[in-house]
Amino acid sequence: MSKPVEDSLLAPEDRKLVDGVLAGQLRPLAKTITLIESSREDHQARAHKVMEALLPASGNALRVGISGVPGVGKSTFIEALGLYLIEQGHRVAVLAVDPSSSVTGGSILGDKTRMEMLSQRTEAYIRPSPSAGSLGGVAARTRETMLVCEAAGFDVIIVETVGVGQSETAVAGMTDIFCLLQLPNAGDDLQAIKKGIMEIADLIVINKADIDARAAQLAKSQMKSALMMFRHASPNWTPPVLTLSALQKDSVAGFWDEVKRYRDTLRPTGEFDAKRRHQALAWMWEMIDSGLRSRFRSHPQVKHELPGIARAVEEGATTPSAAAMRLLGYLEKPSQ
Repeated sequence: MSKPVEDSLLAPEDRKLVDGVLAGQLRPLAKTITLIESSREDHQARAHKVMEALLPASGNALRVGISGVPGVGKSTFIEALGLYLIEQGHRVAVLAVDPSSSVTGGSILGDKTRMEMLSQRTEAYIRPSPSAGSLGGVAARTRETMLVCEAAGFDVIIVETVGVGQSETAVAGMTDIFCLLQLPNAGDDLQAIKKGIMEIADLIVINKADIDARAAQLAKSQMKSALMMFRHASPNWTPPVLTLSALQKDSVAGFWDEVKRYRDTLRPTGEFDAKRRHQALAWMWEMIDSGLRSRFRSHPQVKHELPGIARAVEEGATTPSAAAMRLLGYLEKPSQ
């Protein structure tokens, strides 16, 4: 566990942010997350100190990842789940990642609209963020945002991913339990994503069971059969398959019972805590990879030569591997 940042190392405005987050105030929480998501170097330096100060107060929430194809009803399900959890005395933070346009970089950020009732509750906090093209539709700073929400006293963190067929291992690598939502009549579209994502799913939900109960039961049977073909992450846990209707708020309580059973099954074996430790280490390496890429692009000689070399690759004048080796070679020489 990191040592808390001393007050003297925090600027007054950042000390105010830390105190506000620890007091559970939503405005300082939102401003802190905005600071974390900023790409400015001075903001990142401030964000690092703020995160260090908040870290000792984090880690006490149950982290739930939710994914599924567009149209499966993720937002409706999360709203029904969030309202149920609030009734049970929990405080819920929803980190909803919206897809960014590959052309303009823009994003709709419409989750607060889709979760209208939940967004009005003071016990809930919904933070839509653009994916900005990051792997699996997970915003680059989602992990830090999750820790800040935990420090603010939210004891259930729900991370909703884009779910557009990209690799969703990113969200599985930052949450305690990864839940996959499916449709009763998905057909070939379902088959297209089944193999990779089902291997990392800890819980599978057939949503919209109220539309066609027979189809939902058939899908449930097919899922159970498919799961027998995979080697699961834990020898002590076989992913259950549930049917429910988020719209009718039917069986939402049963879903949460399974989430708690997962936690209560893996915690005594040490797997639950070990999973978080491994995630933290993987997070460190991801940040190293990201930092090295950033430093590479900011190297003076790389910045100078990159446009020309990239143009040569596009025109077929040099191979991508030769171009990469040439650019990497500049890192071994002192910049001119």
